[in-house]
Amino acid sequence: MLKGIAASQGIAVAKVYKLEQPVLDIVMKASDPDEELAKLDAAFTKTVEDIEKIKEVASKSLAPEELAVFDAHLMMAGDPELRSQIEDMIKNDKVNAEYATEQVANMMITIFESMEDAYMRERAADIKDVTFRLKCNLCRKIIPNLATIDTPVVIVAKDLTPSDTGSLNKEFAKGFATEIGGRTSHSAIMARSLEIPAVVGVTGILEAANEGDEVILDAISGEVILNPTAEQVAEYTAKAEEFKAQKEALKALKDQPSISTDGHKVLLVGNIGSPKDAEGVVENGGEGVGLFRTEFLYMKSEDWPDEDTQYEAYKAVLETMNGKPVVIRTLDIGGDKKLKYYEFEEELNPFLGVRAVRFCLMRKDIFRTQLRALLRASAFGKLCIMFPMIATVQEFKDAKACYEEARAELIAEGVKVGDDVEVGCMIEIPAAAVLADQLSKYADFFSIGTNDLIQYSMAADRMSQPVSYLYQPLNPSILRLVKMTIDGAHKNGKWCGMCGEMAGDETAAPLLLGLGLDEFSMSATSILKARQIINSLSYEEMKDLAAKAVECDTMEDVAALCAETLK
Repeated sequence: MLKGIAASQGIAVAKVYKLEQPVLDIVMKASDPDEELAKLDAAFTKTVEDIEKIKEVASKSLAPEELAVFDAHLMMAGDPELRSQIEDMIKNDKVNAEYATEQVANMMITIFESMEDAYMRERAADIKDVTFRLKCNLCRKIIPNLATIDTPVVIVAKDLTPSDTGSLNKEFAKGFATEIGGRTSHSAIMARSLEIPAVVGVTGILEAANEGDEVILDAISGEVILNPTAEQVAEYTAKAEEFKAQKEALKALKDQPSISTDGHKVLLVGNIGSPKDAEGVVENGGEGVGLFRTEFLYMKSEDWPDEDTQYEAYKAVLETMNGKPVVIRTLDIGGDKKLKYYEFEEELNPFLGVRAVRFCLMRKDIFRTQLRALLRASAFGKLCIMFPMIATVQEFKDAKACYEEARAELIAEGVKVGDDVEVGCMIEIPAAAVLADQLSKYADFFSIGTNDLIQYSMAADRMSQPVSYLYQPLNPSILRLVKMTIDGAHKNGKWCGMCGEMAGDETAAPLLLGLGLDEFSMSATSILKARQIINSLSYEEMKDLAAKAVECDTMEDVAALCAETLK
């Protein structure tokens, strides 16, 4: 039995499909430049065709924001800088195309991997993916096509690239186990969207597994059992059926309220990245949208999206939710989110620089366009506007003033706007959590962004593997910041939600209920399970649990306390 991280829940029992990429034996050879340039041109054409085919397959099962990675790959494959560097090496050094490609690719990967910016470091993996495909096409090597799998298997690999995961057919790909990766990696996020069981970070799986071995993938506990006994196969086959039956049974909760055994009601809502995603929230019994990440409208556009384009997107979500509350976050760009049509100034630490509301307050022309679009759409539903990365009371006041100005402008023009729009604040900076009682005098609501709150509180980049152990949602320090935020909101009669990964964490749910969280926002597929948990708990008992948890010393102490209390 091997242990890893359960990245996408489920259980699978099947044969191993060992994904091993072609081995390329690339050596430098003196070659005719014209022949090599023609070969390179054909390989680039084939690479673009391959990526377009993968994107077409993936579009049947992935959301638009997840498909954006393939647009980025197509941009790389068409990047004139990449091609010109390879061509120059072929012409000047008289070497073969595959050698020149490898040298240029290695240089670019090294540069990107050494960058301070986490977003740019992540692009190194995309460069590897695209240039490996290019080299395979040059060497006439075939990359395994996971879309052609026609028998039930569990895929075992070093890692799965976006191209690999986007090619999966969930009818036959029953799950996957990888040596590297975490819950926030590309493959893990896509697995959850596809609802395919996945265990990542399984050290030694490639060496231990052989093609055709029987394997049990327990993506609930994060375990992989190779060559199981007949008894184990029978046990886990039954568990898989039980898990499937539980998922089916959860559908009965779709139209039920989210209410504790002693009558305390909360809202369970969904995180979305595009108007289309709102349909998934409705299908999974969501009581609203707790986070619409509007940056995807900007990232997939060729230029700043205009007011009408944004208005149509926001209106579509509000209409789909049919009167249920919709929290739309204003532009959260910068840090790890770049735009192809705008060059951010270089900063030593862009995560702590000009991003989110800071960028909007510097570029009020862009901010104004978004606020006008939001306010126009507010006539079609219950809109809540949220400003991200607020650090001070004055920052929130400045952003709110821009909102009021846009509102007054539209009313003067005779444009209908909603009369019950709420304007709130995303709490992701510790300073804002500590000052929540003051901020709630001016904000209508809070939503806690735990992904950044944890990373900033622990001074640990959540994308950095060596310090990933510091990503501790249940650390008492994080629980205290969450409590401060909720108590600060309630002090002035405001409500508090949470839209980070922690809101959909089944382990954290009892604690968050006990801390008094009013709204839990998560991926649509997590809503019904969260409702089942909330509906089985006593609010008063969870208040006692939360009070004890914030007095613990360590995350492990909190986990043990929860396990003992809920046993």
